[in-house]
Amino acid sequence: MPESNPQPGKLGLIAGNGRFPFLLLDAARAHGLTVVVAAIKEETDPEIDARAAADPAIRVHWLSLGELSRLIETFQAEGVTRAVMAGQVKHTQIFSSIRPDWRLAKLLMSLRTRNTDMLLGAVAKVLADEGIELISSTEYLEPLLAKPGTLTHRAPSVEEQQDIDYGRTVARAIAAYDLGQTVVIAAQACVAVEAMEGTDATIERAGELMRRLGGPASTLSRSLTVVKVAKPNQDMRFDVPVIGLRTIETMQRAGATCLALEVGRTLLFDAEAIVRAADQAGIAIVVA
Repeated sequence: MPESNPQPGKLGLIAGNGRFPFLLLDAARAHGLTVVVAAIKEETDPEIDARAAADPAIRVHWLSLGELSRLIETFQAEGVTRAVMAGQVKHTQIFSSIRPDWRLAKLLMSLRTRNTDMLLGAVAKVLADEGIELISSTEYLEPLLAKPGTLTHRAPSVEEQQDIDYGRTVARAIAAYDLGQTVVIAAQACVAVEAMEGTDATIERAGELMRRLGGPASTLSRSLTVVKVAKPNQDMRFDVPVIGLRTIETMQRAGATCLALEVGRTLLFDAEAIVRAADQAGIAIVVA
């Protein structure tokens, strides 16, 4: 992967939910950047206001998910020419809950399909047309990208490795259609496929299904393997695969014992805590 060359000055941050926006905010400030945050009312943690109150180089503007024109006007008024998206915006919000302004409504009407990649790619083009370049969400966070190897004390078992091999084939196939990036496998059978609900909800659904199927007559192992991949042509400006501590906690509740990730294309938030929790739960994590 080529090394990034972050530019000094001012950065726009379109903040979704979770810790991702805060990690990127910290990294951008460490590079001396002034950060203009477009905080999404439906998603962003209100803690962002406290961060801005403590740092005059952070400015926060709250707006609703459908206010594309206001987003552009805010960044232009602040002199932002480079921006980044960080943090999840629930797919169900994108496609059912937003009230689009005229600009976003026009954009939605122009889409051939309304999957996430198509929508965000179109938003990126609109921003570019207005003089705002959307850059990779990993540009300031490359140290957090998953490195190759077995991260935990325990390596995958023979059975888990078979599930990983099968799962990667399935996951890469569905990721090509922008259906999701995660599959949950047991005994080389696909138990759950990620759709709009997100990774953790997919793992929870797989665990519940296995509890229902896990009687003495079941031919499936109750041990689940979670496989997460990037899309074949992953646009690192948005929807980058992310793993956090909550994923490990969800896996433990669901009875999942192995997690397989893709090298250099998955962000690990607080890798030490993730590995420590996985070791305590007996979960193997492998990156390849």
